[in-house]
Amino acid sequence: MYESKNMPLISFCAFLKRMVLHFGVASLLVIITLIIGAVGHVIIDNSIDWHDAALNSAFIANGIGPYIVPQDISGKIFFAIYGMFTSLIFMTTLGVVLAPIAHRILHRFHLDNEETQ
Repeated sequence: MYESKNMPLISFCAFLKRMVLHFGVASLLVIITLIIGAVGHVIIDNSIDWHDAALNSAFIANGIGPYIVPQDISGKIFFAIYGMFTSLIFMTTLGVVLAPIAHRILHRFHLDNEETQ
């Protein structure tokens, strides 16, 4: 997917396309994570509506905390695990979005080193 160190730097237009693709993958990961949280919340707590479950999942994913705290132990365990899962997804999406930028910078440094030698 990325160019090797022997290849020239890609054009800015191709780089923007790569960034859009990576941002789309990161967005898809976030949406899937929110769906998992909402579905899990509805399954564990039958008295909650979908919109409240989605809001609760979004709050937990953003690190704000639950909007509606579950009363039973299974709901609390689910949210503890879901909170750790969303932290992992946050780091993953950060890596997915920043990978093309880091690659372009490092590739440019490598090309600059070859020109000076």
